[in-house]
Amino acid sequence: MSSQNFLDLLKQRFPGEIHRSALINDNELYVEIYQEKVPELSRFLVEEKSCALVSLFAADERANPSGCFAIYYVFGVTGANLFIVFKTLIPETKPVFQSIACHIPAAQLYEREIQDLFGLEPQGHPDPRRFALHNNWPPGVYPMRRDFDGRQKPPFVVTEKADQFTRVQGAGVYEIPVGPVHAGIIEPGHFRFSVAGEPIINLEAQLFYVTKGIEKLCEGQSIEKCFYFAERISGDETFANSLAYCQAIEKIAGIIPPERANFSRVIFAEQERLVSHLGDLAGICVDIAHGFGASQFRMLRGWTYQMIEEVSNSRFLRSVNKPGGLRKDFITGNEKRILEYLNRIRKELTETRNIIKSNSLFADRVEHTGILSNQIAKDLNVVGPAGRASGVHKDLRKDHPYSAYGKLSFDIPRHQNGDVNCRYQVKLEECFISMDLIIQSLEAMPPGKVREPVTEVEAYRFALGYSEAPRGENIHWIMTGPDNTVYRYKVRTPSFCNWPALCHAVKGNVVPDFPLINKSFNLSYAGNDL
Repeated sequence: MSSQNFLDLLKQRFPGEIHRSALINDNELYVEIYQEKVPELSRFLVEEKSCALVSLFAADERANPSGCFAIYYVFGVTGANLFIVFKTLIPETKPVFQSIACHIPAAQLYEREIQDLFGLEPQGHPDPRRFALHNNWPPGVYPMRRDFDGRQKPPFVVTEKADQFTRVQGAGVYEIPVGPVHAGIIEPGHFRFSVAGEPIINLEAQLFYVTKGIEKLCEGQSIEKCFYFAERISGDETFANSLAYCQAIEKIAGIIPPERANFSRVIFAEQERLVSHLGDLAGICVDIAHGFGASQFRMLRGWTYQMIEEVSNSRFLRSVNKPGGLRKDFITGNEKRILEYLNRIRKELTETRNIIKSNSLFADRVEHTGILSNQIAKDLNVVGPAGRASGVHKDLRKDHPYSAYGKLSFDIPRHQNGDVNCRYQVKLEECFISMDLIIQSLEAMPPGKVREPVTEVEAYRFALGYSEAPRGENIHWIMTGPDNTVYRYKVRTPSFCNWPALCHAVKGNVVPDFPLINKSFNLSYAGNDL
């Protein structure tokens, strides 16, 4: 369905409710509506048109002519390369908005985040507890408002108020707190298990212990400086985040990157995916004591890191991207070496897969463990391999093609059971797909330059940038300010969507299975705690 057809449908179904609309950047349809109509229109998109809520965020636009806060609801249209963005204005004198979380569960955490960071109250929210801010944060201080000075240190509030976790009542039910400081070298997160014996009845996760304030740090900064913030959101998704950022800036600037840059971006994005998935496969093997598999996948990951470093001089792919394309032509002269690495990795990975496949003990540990149902995955908009393992067949590379993905041939893995085995299989299959995409890109890549310069961007323009990160759908939204600066930068990484799914997947499993289930999702703390 085209953008105009979709807009006509909305106007026909809700006459007089849409008072402003615009199609920008080819596939972003912005529709301004009154706040009281947001729940009805949102339910129509999700329940009748099978759209997915892919992001929801606020912006402090009180300095603009509207003099209000704004809330943006971003929906991905199923079966069409189109995003529908509802915008609604919230006056400062009445900082409340209608919650849609009762009917669209994916909205729950977004709305709680808006409440914490902007002081806008979601009326009718089923669980309005604090989310992004902890109890020691002073009440009435909202860090994402424009009048909050990000350089100041707010007072530390001493409180005896306990962290608010759901209490499961019943005979023999007790709690197991884990974290926020862990025994391993991982970032902090607090997990509260409610168990009866070994089986898990409920799990809640409290995150945001390593909040960096990236969105606040980017306010008023140059687009060049914010690029480096984007690269550092999450170390193992450096390229995916920088690519989404570059896309948004390029759209705002009206720049189309050269074809050679687009194919090169596919190569680097798939190298990053290969590294991430091989690490996840090794971690799954570690948690079920499969030493051979863990050693093999770690070795293959090391080879992939070597390939990346030889080509880009950075194992984390830092400073490879640049708005307008790439910093330089990294591929020229390295084609043969990349193919040698890929052939070596493919051969070893194929043999490793076949050996593990014949191990019945491995299958016994991963099958029917940590099942995430298809309905919960859809309700929470679970993305990436975790969603695809539960039958949610979505992938931005296919649904909203970017860079050169629309010119390449590849399939998306299809699984239904939603257990650890399916998440393992999806990532294993995607390793082979990534290698195929890299080879196709090398063969199809034309000669030429790799960057169009981005000189000046117009103020108060905005755009979505997106990429299919190793963990899944990655959505960035940027509004520019005066003098080539960023006015508002909203980042929604895949981990934000998938952390709640982990809490559902562990229910009914025994506590010792949690590390295995957790590793099969491999969620990022840094990518969540912006």
